[in-house]
Amino acid sequence: MKVVIFGGTGQLGQILARTFAARGDAVVIVARGAAPGARVVPWDGFSLGPWATELDGADAVVNLAGRSVNCRYTAENRHAMMSSRVDSTRIVGQAIERAHRPPSVWLQMSTATIYAHRFDAPNDELTGRIGGDEPGVPSYWTLSVDIAKNWERAQAEANTPGTRKVALRTSMVLSPDPGGVFDVLLGLTRKGLGGSIAGGRQYLSWIHDRDFARAVVFLLEREELRGAVNVCSPNPLPQAEFMSELRRAWGTRLGLPATRWMVEIGAFFLRTDSELTLKSRRVVPKRLLDAGFRFAYPDWPEASQDLVRRWRSRRPGAAQNDVA
Repeated sequence: MKVVIFGGTGQLGQILARTFAARGDAVVIVARGAAPGARVVPWDGFSLGPWATELDGADAVVNLAGRSVNCRYTAENRHAMMSSRVDSTRIVGQAIERAHRPPSVWLQMSTATIYAHRFDAPNDELTGRIGGDEPGVPSYWTLSVDIAKNWERAQAEANTPGTRKVALRTSMVLSPDPGGVFDVLLGLTRKGLGGSIAGGRQYLSWIHDRDFARAVVFLLEREELRGAVNVCSPNPLPQAEFMSELRRAWGTRLGLPATRWMVEIGAFFLRTDSELTLKSRRVVPKRLLDAGFRFAYPDWPEASQDLVRRWRSRRPGAAQNDVA
């Protein structure tokens, strides 16, 4: 199988590239940067170019392109987050439309942040509430929901009748790779800072990196699945419990809590946004489960232990200066 991955030089792209290569698939990465050990075709992310020929005769397309949301939500960054997602999705759709032999399936990255901030019930694909008008949350949180809506709309509106389309409403993907979300959370834990945030009631939706890769392969192969699919563990949990289990997996008891105002100040100096830690994302993968997908790591205690073990195996001696 030939798989073309757009935006494949990032962490998720590399997870998928390794997975497909291990299966014996031919992998082509379309991206601005380079990727070790992979064939990379350059593009600018918003216009057609020679890269479009890679889609002709390809079996599958996975589009992960989009500027990181781990930034301050300035006007410039808001524009970049929106345009990088919508423009890249639109141009991928145009390339598929023009292909003589279009790919049979197009998996398009989206986000679980499209759902409402809530504590009362989980959001699945059928009964979940789309966010944007929740009471009691900062008005600018609608930006993330608007980005997600426009991202999915760009795929839905693409004129690609011969290509099955799936929108991956993905939660945070946790892997032991350097610089990823898990690496950051574990870094806080190792420094004794991995406690509850603003009370810790907000839910975290997550997925183990190996389940993420397995879910993508599953969706490529299941021809009956199309439209929005939640790609996350079936067991989200409150942030305080999440961090408690991570401390247990690492082997430390100390986890200093942070109040909301501390989070706001910290986010400012880290040049990120507090929404990433304060919004309650309680999302479950109903469609994956109904289709028969079985998670290798459905529960956070076992997943965190595996991730810690793999993280340690890549960094011998890393624990010597940690807080006990």
